[in-house]
Amino acid sequence: EVQLVESGGGLVQAGGSLRLSCAASGFTFDDYAIAWFRQAPGKEREGVSCIRSSDESISYADSVKGRFTISSDNAKNTVYLQMNSLKPEDTAVYYCSAGALWCPVTLTTGPFGAWGQGTQVTVSS
Repeated sequence: EVQLVESGGGLVQAGGSLRLSCAASGFTFDDYAIAWFRQAPGKEREGVSCIRSSDESISYADSVKGRFTISSDNAKNTVYLQMNSLKPEDTAVYYCSAGALWCPVTLTTGPFGAWGQGTQVTVSS
C-alpha cells in the first residue's frame, strides 16, 4: 500500500522558515517523481516543487524559486521541502504526492495519483 506522510507544518511569522518532510512507503522510491502541492482556502491546488531522485531533476513554481529548496534522502525514503523567507501568501495546506514518472514541465495534479493527508502551514504578517 502506497503511503505518504507529511510533517513539519506549523505557525511562523513572515520571514521565518519551516521544513516539511514527506515519508514515503509502499513503492520503489527511486522510480517516481515526488512533488509538493499546496492549497489555500478557496483556491485550487497548485504545484510547488518536484524532485526525481534517480536523476536529481528538480523543478519549482516561480512563486517559490529562490526561497524553497526540495531535497530527498533515499536511504530514508523521505523528501524534504525547506521553506525560507516565508510570506503570508504561502499559507496553505501542503500535500506530498507521488505517481508521476518524471517531474512535468508544468506541475499539475494530473500525473500524481497518490497523496498524503496534508500539513498546515500558516504564515502570520
